[in-house]
Amino acid sequence: MRVSRASLCWRRYAVKINGLTHLNITKLDVLSELDDIKIGVGYKAADGTMLRSVPADLETLESVEVVYESMPGWKSDISGVRSWDDMPLAAKQYVQRIEDLIGVHCKWIGVGPGRDALVTKPEFGKI
Repeated sequence: MRVSRASLCWRRYAVKINGLTHLNITKLDVLSELDDIKIGVGYKAADGTMLRSVPADLETLESVEVVYESMPGWKSDISGVRSWDDMPLAAKQYVQRIEDLIGVHCKWIGVGPGRDALVTKPEFGKI
C-alpha cells in the first residue's frame, strides 16, 4: 500500500510561505493499481494531541505520528486520459480531497510518463 511521502501539513505550510495559487500533481497514474490510498493529513504528538502545523523543531518532529486518511483507489489505467471528465470518479475524489485539505486548486494532473500525459482540471465546481 502506498502512502503520501509528505504529510499535507508540509504542503499547507509550503502553500502559505510561497503564496501558491495552483498545484501540479504528478504521477497520479502510479496510484492506479492500489485498492486504497493513504493521505498524510496531520501529526499527532507523543501525548496524543493533534498538532495544527508542522513541528518547528527536529526533536518534536522525530516523535510525532503521522495521521492518515484512506481513500478508495480507482483500479484502472488512467495513462490515456486527457480530460477531467474522463477521469475515474475515485481519482477525481482524490484530487478534490487534496484541494480541500491544502486549500489550493490542483490545476494540472500528470497521468503518465509523456509530456502530453496531462489533465487540466477546471477551477470551479466540486465533483
